[in-house]
Amino acid sequence: MFEKLTGHEDPHPIYEQVRALGPLVREGADWVTTSHTLSNKILRDRRFGVQYTDGSYPGVAGVLPRSFLEMDPPEHTRLRRLAMPAFSPKKIDEYRARVEKVAESLLDADEFDLMTDFASPQPIAVISDLLGIPDSDTAEFADYGALVARSFDTGVTPEMAHANDQVLALFERLIAERRTRPGDDVISSLVAAEAEQKLTAQEMVATLVLLLVAGFETTVNLIGNGAQALLGHPAQWVLFKANPELAPDVVEETLRWAPPVQLTGRIAHEQVGEVGRDEMVHIIIGAANRDPDVYPEAHRFDVLRVQKPEHLAFSSGIHYCLGATLARMEGEVALRALARRMPDLRQTGPVTFRDSVAIRGLRSFPVSRS
Repeated sequence: MFEKLTGHEDPHPIYEQVRALGPLVREGADWVTTSHTLSNKILRDRRFGVQYTDGSYPGVAGVLPRSFLEMDPPEHTRLRRLAMPAFSPKKIDEYRARVEKVAESLLDADEFDLMTDFASPQPIAVISDLLGIPDSDTAEFADYGALVARSFDTGVTPEMAHANDQVLALFERLIAERRTRPGDDVISSLVAAEAEQKLTAQEMVATLVLLLVAGFETTVNLIGNGAQALLGHPAQWVLFKANPELAPDVVEETLRWAPPVQLTGRIAHEQVGEVGRDEMVHIIIGAANRDPDVYPEAHRFDVLRVQKPEHLAFSSGIHYCLGATLARMEGEVALRALARRMPDLRQTGPVTFRDSVAIRGLRSFPVSRS
């Protein structure tokens, strides 16, 4: 059934076919769920994890260095704790002025591509600041993020392997620089942790690559999906323009209605109900977020919706997205800036979608300010 998904078409008709089969469906050797309640329960259940019981991981080998996202406790706990200070509420507040300045600077053209000219440059600038990456090294990161997302579906291509080598070389160079000239950035803090033997050099590089990709990949697609949802629902766009304080609500409804990450998975560490030890449950976040048992009129985009229970766009449990607060803030700033600076914004041509099934986002979105 899922082989019909391309990344270009609306996946929800297929999600609804799966939902009709029940909350937990056998799919070959694995399981699939579209239920919000069951998905949230599995994501929070410590009897499930992201590794098999032999310690192996089901991801695509060689795409990225293995990070704490692909680990269970205690390694996950140790490495995540080292990265957490960079995403504290205090730190995020410190970045708001920078995000607002970047957003404003990107909205001067009359006609532009919302993805390449606005949605991508803003989070790249922010995550580069956070990690301490020089401006001269940030240009290739948008393409790198897109390649990583595509690799989840296509595997490792020569293009992906080359980009991966370039980014790893960049981080190795920056790490070497911070060992002699530390600064106030994430790389410097991880170098200090390595010196205290709290993590290895390989774990440090893996953490940095994860933060780089996750730090802008979700936000780019959040901004694009949010803008498309608003322009596709004119009454909602008018409501938002008249009430810019609704920006947090627009972000939450976008994350529910069109989450950038559509799929995730958990592996049972022991027999749990019908699910056997080392069996995978594929959690369809995009479907769980439109579960009619949880959200009235689930397929309707409504920025005034009461967001309870919380959507699963940032996962749940111990793997809840570390950068969720940053992504939310960037999305609010970007969409509010669009509404204020470009109240007559309109789409001027067909959008194109990313090839990825796991990541739902736009490749191009031509627009005009009037």
